[in-house]
Amino acid sequence: MTDSTKRTCLVTGASRGIGRGIAEELGGTGANVVVNYRRSEAEAYDAVDAIEDAGGTAIALQANVCEKDEVAAMRDRVHEVFGPVDVLVNNAGVTVDRKFDNMTAEDWERVVDVNLGGVFNSTKVFYDDLKDADHGRLINISSVVGQQGNFGQANYAATKSGLFGFTRTIALELARHKTTANCVAPGFTNTDMLADVGDEIQEKIRQRIPLNRFAEVEDIAGIVRFLASDESSYMTGQVLGINGGMEW
Repeated sequence: MTDSTKRTCLVTGASRGIGRGIAEELGGTGANVVVNYRRSEAEAYDAVDAIEDAGGTAIALQANVCEKDEVAAMRDRVHEVFGPVDVLVNNAGVTVDRKFDNMTAEDWERVVDVNLGGVFNSTKVFYDDLKDADHGRLINISSVVGQQGNFGQANYAATKSGLFGFTRTIALELARHKTTANCVAPGFTNTDMLADVGDEIQEKIRQRIPLNRFAEVEDIAGIVRFLASDESSYMTGQVLGINGGMEW
């Protein structure tokens, strides 16, 4: 980010994986970074240490994004330490994978509560911050699964595609305030989640990717850094498929 004012960026679900990569990338720009976590306290503080070791400024704050009161308490703490949030990255998400004929209402509701409910809560609580910011940025992290669907992930795919319509609508409503809203839809990325997938299935997935490799966390984090920057000021309401060339 090229603006001389130090911006405050909050990344939900930032203790590991793509979220941590985004937090560290934003910390490298000189921003104040809030590393949100739900349970992975040690990992969240490791992320803070990594950002500070690289010369950045960061704090770790616990909040379950499914609970609006907890998100509001996190906002109050952020305001005490850094002031209003300029950039909100809605990254927190869960999977409960099961074929649809075996999927329970609880499986469905758990994923919807986090992946859509959590985005609603976080955006609602920080909406005034983003609206009033000089360079406000809302960045929602979706998935290629929201574009293509995926066997055994009806709940996850529904929530991730739901972010497309949410992002577009919020972009239209925030445009008059010069705040942007965009959505990043990563392809299959080298994280702990992918590591749990068997080698045979990984190879089948890789064969569907024109670039013939999985994304690295840095591939996704760099796009988020761009969306948080001044250079993206005329981009809003867009879905960026960062998936190695896979078709929608």
